[in-house]
Amino acid sequence: MKALILVGGFGTRLRPLTLSVPKPLVDFANKPMILHQIEALKDVGVTEVVLAINYQPEVMLNFLKDFESKLGIKITCSRETEPLGTAGPLALARDKLIDGSGEPFFVLNSDVISEYPFAELIRFHKSRGSEATIMVTKVEEPSKYGVVVMEEETGKVDRFVEKPQMFVGNKINAGIYLLNPSVLDRIELKPTSIEKEVFPKIAADQKLYAMVLPGFWMDIGQPKDYIAGLRLYLEAVRRRKPYKLAVGPHIVGNVLVHESAVIGEGCLIGPDVAIGPGCVVEDGVRLSRCTVMRAARIKKHSCISSSIIGWHSTVGQWARVENMTILGEDVHVCDEVYSNGGVVLPHKEIKSSILKPAIVM
Repeated sequence: MKALILVGGFGTRLRPLTLSVPKPLVDFANKPMILHQIEALKDVGVTEVVLAINYQPEVMLNFLKDFESKLGIKITCSRETEPLGTAGPLALARDKLIDGSGEPFFVLNSDVISEYPFAELIRFHKSRGSEATIMVTKVEEPSKYGVVVMEEETGKVDRFVEKPQMFVGNKINAGIYLLNPSVLDRIELKPTSIEKEVFPKIAADQKLYAMVLPGFWMDIGQPKDYIAGLRLYLEAVRRRKPYKLAVGPHIVGNVLVHESAVIGEGCLIGPDVAIGPGCVVEDGVRLSRCTVMRAARIKKHSCISSSIIGWHSTVGQWARVENMTILGEDVHVCDEVYSNGGVVLPHKEIKSSILKPAIVM
C-alpha cells in the first residue's frame, strides 16, 4: 500500500519553530510530527510514503533518509511549484500513487495527531465497498467547522455543511482518508479542494463513507493546540503503553522524558510534559504543560508552564516562562527574567522581562 501526506507550505502558525525546520519536522512528544504518522502507516503495511510539499523538500528528504532505512519504508517527494490546494497534489503525484494493484491508498494532513487506527479504517473501507472513506471526529462546537452529515448506522455520507448556524451534526473531517485509485480520475491538475470539490461529488454518487475516529484527535498546527494535543497524546500513552512514561517522586501526571535527558534534584515535573534528548533540567525546576526540545537547558529554580522551549535554548535561574511562550531555536532567557506569552525568534538573548504577549524579533 501507499500513502500521501499533505505537507503543504510554510507553517506560519508554528513560527518561530518553523523558521528552523519545516513544520512536519518540528518535534512533538520527542520526535518529529510526521514520524508519528509514518511509523503508524508502516505498521499496517504501507511500503511507500509520498510527501506532497512546496517548501524545502531537500531539508525534508535529507532528514528522512535516516528513517527510510531504520523503518524499511520508501519516502519520496512530490514537489508543487505552485500551491495546489488539498486535491491538486493527488493529481500531481498520480504516477507515484498508482501501482496497478487496485489497492486503496491513504491521504493524511501532516498536522493531525491521533491514535491512527489505520487497520480499522482499511476494514471499514473494504466492508462498505466505498470509493472513498474519510475519518471524522466529534467536536463540541460544530459551528466553527465544516460538518459531515452522515447515516449513523452505515456511515454513508449525505452532504457537507460549512460552519452550520443550526445543528446538523457534530462530526467533522479529521484529515485522514482512504481512497480508491478511481478517485484520481475525478481530480484535475490544478488548485482544487478535496473537501469542497471532490468529496461532495463522490457523496452525490453514494460512494463516500465516513468512519468515526476512536480515541483522541487534534490538529496541532498552532501553539495552543500543540500543547492541548500533547496532553491528549500522553493520556493515550498512559492507556496503551504506560511503561513509556516517567515515574518517580518528582513526577506528577503524564510525563515523557528521553533516556538521554538529565534531571536534577528537587524538581517537580508534570503534568503533560515532554523533555527531549540531551536536555538538562537543573535542580529545583518546576515544569508543567510544556515541551522542552532537544539539547535545551533549564537552569536552577526556574518555572515553565504552558510553553514550548525550542532546540538548544536556555532558560536562566529563577526565570518564569508561561502563557504560551514559544522560544525558537537557540534562545537564551537570562536569570530572573519573566516571559508572559513571549514569542521569541531564533538566536536571541532575552535580558529583560516580557510582561505581555509579544513577538521578539
